[in-house]
Amino acid sequence: MGLTARIRTRDGWAVSHAVVTVTDMTGVQVLRAEADTEGAVRDTTPLTPGAYTVIVTAVGYAPAASSAIVTASGRAEVGTVTLARQGGTELPPPGPWTVDPAHSSVAAVAQHLGISSVRGRFTDFAATVEIAPDDVTKSRVEAVIKAASIDTGNGMRDTHLRSPDFLDVERFPEITYRSTGVSEAGPDRWTVRGELALHGVVREVGLDLAYLGTGADPWGGTRAAFRATTELHREDFAMNYNQIVQAGIAAIGTTLRVELDVQAVQGESLPAV
Repeated sequence: MGLTARIRTRDGWAVSHAVVTVTDMTGVQVLRAEADTEGAVRDTTPLTPGAYTVIVTAVGYAPAASSAIVTASGRAEVGTVTLARQGGTELPPPGPWTVDPAHSSVAAVAQHLGISSVRGRFTDFAATVEIAPDDVTKSRVEAVIKAASIDTGNGMRDTHLRSPDFLDVERFPEITYRSTGVSEAGPDRWTVRGELALHGVVREVGLDLAYLGTGADPWGGTRAAFRATTELHREDFAMNYNQIVQAGIAAIGTTLRVELDVQAVQGESLPAV
C-alpha cells in the first residue's frame, strides 16, 4: 500500500529530492513525499481507494501533474514522471564534468587569400564544466589551452603562428577561458559569457552552446556532448600582423570562427582506460 513513483528528466536522469504531493478530488493534501537520490518515491502511507491528483515539483524544473487511481489495496503506482527543465531548456545532471581531450576538439577557421579557409586546432587543452544544481544559469566553465599546440597541418605555418606575429607562445604560453554567466537561448541551447585571455589581452567572449545529450561510454562512465561556436577578431587581441597580396586582399582573414566539439565525462577527473 502507499505510493510508488520514479522521477526522471527528459533524457532519463533521476531527479533527486523531487517532492511529490497527492491531493484528493476536493483539493485536500493527503500525502507528501520526497524522492531519494535515485529519483524514487516509496511511501507506505495507506490511501483510501479513489481518484487523486499527483503533483511533482523540483527546484529548476517545471511542475508536472497527473491523475492516479488508488486501488482497493490502498496502493497507487504512478510510474515514471518526466520533468522538464524550467523554461524548456535542458542540460546534463548537476555536478562536475571533466572534458575528455581525446574525444574533443578546439578548432579555429580563418579565411585565406579571400577565397578559401585554413583550419587549425589546438591539441593540448583541459577543461571542466560545473552544472549548478538549483539554478543552471550559475553553471560554470573553465578551460586552459596550450598555445604552442596549434596545428594547421603545415609546419612552417604553425611555426609562424607560434611567433610574436600571432600567438607569441614564449610570452603567452596559455590561453584561458573562465565563464561569468550562462543564459538560456532556446531548447537545448545556451549562451555562455566569459573572459578569454589570449595573447596577453582579456576580453569578454560569448559562446553559442548546444547541448547534444548524454549517454554511457564503453569504460563505465557517463558522457555529455556539447557543441559551441563563436567569432573572434584578431585585432581585439593585438594580433595585427598581415600580408597584403594583390588587389588589396589580406593573406589571412582578421576574423576567426572558433568551433568546439566537446565530450565531458561525469565526475571531477577522467577514468583510467
